[in-house]
Amino acid sequence: MLNNMDPPPAEGNFCDNSNCPLKPHIVEWYNQHMGFVNISDHMVNSYSMDLRNLKWTMKLFFHLLDLTVLNSWILLSSCGAQYTHRDFRLLLVRNFIEEAGKSQDRPTPSLTGRPSVAAPNIVRLKSRHNQHWPAKSMQLRCHVCSSRGQRKTTVYRCAKCDVGLCVVPCFADYHTKVNL
Repeated sequence: MLNNMDPPPAEGNFCDNSNCPLKPHIVEWYNQHMGFVNISDHMVNSYSMDLRNLKWTMKLFFHLLDLTVLNSWILLSSCGAQYTHRDFRLLLVRNFIEEAGKSQDRPTPSLTGRPSVAAPNIVRLKSRHNQHWPAKSMQLRCHVCSSRGQRKTTVYRCAKCDVGLCVVPCFADYHTKVNL
């Protein structure tokens, strides 16, 4: 056992008068207070995020996160709130999901560094036409090719507009150009 709270034991005999070994002070202290450790471990493990196949650093992070949630619940309970540990965790998750939904309404941050060749088209599609993405469907005629007098079929469509479009270049043309 390692301990830095107590002075080291004096040298000599570690048995009492009846030749029974003496229990070190750190063992007595641990036995008095280990109930709190066991209760805390039990409460953390009752609703822990059991994630297998992770590196030890991630396991440590999630264990510390579980301890943080438990300590938050204990603090909230000491203020008079009447939540069970399970209900507190569910409420916490609901609040995180609500906050994540609110943060998506914020504008996208500006990109830093040298832009890629395709960056202007992608940024323009994201900012002006949110949720317009190619999706697989049955065979459809490409709307842009048809307007140009070509007869082409495609298995892709815009998920939001539900219009058949070739992925390259018709999808971007349909969503960015006024005159096709």
